[in-house]
Amino acid sequence: MAKLVLIRHGQSEWNLSNQFTGWVDVDLSEKGVEEAKHAGQLVKQAGLEFDQAYTSVLTRAIKTLHYVLEESDQLWIPEMKTWRLNERHYGALQGLNKKETADKYGADQVHIWRRSYDVLPPLLKATDEGSAAKDRRYADLDPRIIPGGENLKVTLERVIPFWEDHIAPDLLADKNVIIAAHGNSLRALTKYIENISDADIMNLEMATGEPVVYDFDEKLNVNSKNKLD
Repeated sequence: MAKLVLIRHGQSEWNLSNQFTGWVDVDLSEKGVEEAKHAGQLVKQAGLEFDQAYTSVLTRAIKTLHYVLEESDQLWIPEMKTWRLNERHYGALQGLNKKETADKYGADQVHIWRRSYDVLPPLLKATDEGSAAKDRRYADLDPRIIPGGENLKVTLERVIPFWEDHIAPDLLADKNVIIAAHGNSLRALTKYIENISDADIMNLEMATGEPVVYDFDEKLNVNSKNKLD
């Protein structure tokens, strides 16, 4: 029976300062480092052993993965980074303080931008300051697929091809997989794995640094789900 472990990165510096982060590459806070290390200790205590690791191309997720693997004595396992596991791109909201944005546009509007399944945030243009089109880690991508902003629906659409091409084949080969990623890329994966409705996914929270463990049968049906704590 294959296992999949999902871990949202530990608290980031912009989680701490209450800013929209998205594809902006910020580091873990001190608390975030401790959360990631604690997650690794829980993994070790649970006796979980992995065959493959996946993460995004953003520092906070990469470091979380490395802390978890180091604490569980598995830093040596194969690892792949992909933009498809990046956080949802928050468009022109990136860098803004969430409370100040709510004061300006109204709490209801900000809630829609943050939590709705298919409403896009205000978009960035490729020529705008802070556009991912200017970041060399995306230089090999077709410029037409570099987002100026995403909702959860769009995030799901770019996560699922990676699931189909890499994660699902690993699980079908009875490999244990760990993914350290972000709140919304993991919400997208969870929606797909558990077949959660568009309405219900709005209420799903992914806590920082808390490993979620899935057991799959040979047809990739979920046999069980639990959190390590």
